[in-house]
Amino acid sequence: MDATLPPWLVLQRGDAPLLISLPHPGTGLADLEPRLVSPALARHDTDWWLPQLYEFALAMGATLLRTTLSRTVVDLNRDPSGASLYPGQATTGLCPTETFDGLPLYRDGQAPGAAEVERRRDTWHAPYHAVLRAELTRLRARHPKVVLYDGHSIRSRVARLFDGELPLYNLGTNGGASADAELAAQVAQVLADSGQPHVVNGRFKGGWITRHHGRPAEGVHALQMELACRGYMAEPDPLGVDTWPTPYDPVRAEPTRRTLHEVLNTALRWARA
Repeated sequence: MDATLPPWLVLQRGDAPLLISLPHPGTGLADLEPRLVSPALARHDTDWWLPQLYEFALAMGATLLRTTLSRTVVDLNRDPSGASLYPGQATTGLCPTETFDGLPLYRDGQAPGAAEVERRRDTWHAPYHAVLRAELTRLRARHPKVVLYDGHSIRSRVARLFDGELPLYNLGTNGGASADAELAAQVAQVLADSGQPHVVNGRFKGGWITRHHGRPAEGVHALQMELACRGYMAEPDPLGVDTWPTPYDPVRAEPTRRTLHEVLNTALRWARA
């Protein structure tokens, strides 16, 4: 842990050529609770339990950067300009005002204006990316190639965002621009070997972290992994604010963890080759 960082940032350093970014597992709402429709609703789209799921990576020498701040306060995986990463498709913004399902997060008249959005960007979004850049620079000084693995999760069914049930594993490389093609192919083969549904550059091609920090020509190769939550926790049907989240399920998670362990091992072997 780095005591010099703000308390909402957690950095666990390793020396392997692998940095794992987890921008959305946090539930902290700063000072927003009185303005919100419901704290539970504000946490509904959290990437639940990912620090537990990826804890094994620390023993592999990976560096892990995560936040305790909710994406409702500011989404660290969005373009800081506010531009949509998926033009023409439903999504949420830099400072979301609605959930993935389109439900309003704020009471009437309480949503953030332009000045507040700028303040949140400067207070939280910019520092996260500054630390991410610094850690990538540190690792690049030790290794010719570094893999940036951006970890996410989402409910298997979100009708407003995609049709039907999402594949369990959704690998994104910004259409091939953020990582070497051979690395992406090797990771995709691991996913295929799992026997579970997977897709490469499907609905989730990579957010701001993948697109901005993935620079193969400079030795930084970025992968985004969007997991369907059913891989490690139960998803009730029907699913509502009162029934979500369910606890982390280590039995359900075990085959998913085995696959993710091989994904990260594959990335490390490629980076060290």
